Amino acid sequence: MSEDVIKELLKTNPEKGVEALFQEYYAWLCRVVYRIIPDGAVAEDLVQDLFLGLWKRRDNLEIRISLKAYLRRSAVNKSLNYIRDRRLQFEDDSHYENVASKLQGVEAQMAAAEMQQKIDRSIDGLPERCRIVFVLSRFEEMSYQEIADHLDISIKTVENQVSRALKQLRKDLL
Repeated sequence: MSEDVIKELLKTNPEKGVEALFQEYYAWLCRVVYRIIPDGAVAEDLVQDLFLGLWKRRDNLEIRISLKAYLRRSAVNKSLNYIRDRRLQFEDDSHYENVASKLQGVEAQMAAAEMQQKIDRSIDGLPERCRIVFVLSRFEEMSYQEIADHLDISIKTVENQVSRALKQLRKDLL
């Protein structure tokens, strides 16, 4: 179904319009979110939440730009808000437990836990945009180009934000 047909449906029959949006874009939006948050269940939940919001606003919904651009931006924003709100664990906790268990002695384990807390606090203390770019780069393993595309910023901005984050981490950890 073309964008123009779906836009017209949204005006004339909002219920069918939102349903058509769902049928046409749900799987694609799940992939968009999954690129930012590589957890299938979370990606589906966020996309479903996006469509629930559209459903609630269906009678007043006006999309003036392309549907694909509007939905993509909404999905990216949902993902970034999820990261911000949940302050995602940047690594699986079991990884740190394995590292700590391999270290000998209680003192070494305490030092490792203390260092991890410093790292987490330092990352959490970064400005929002800088933290998001750093997390996408280092923990979500996205390329600078992918980050730039997802956040609609230049590659140079991505490079600057990652550099800024690394500089702050070095400062906080020394």
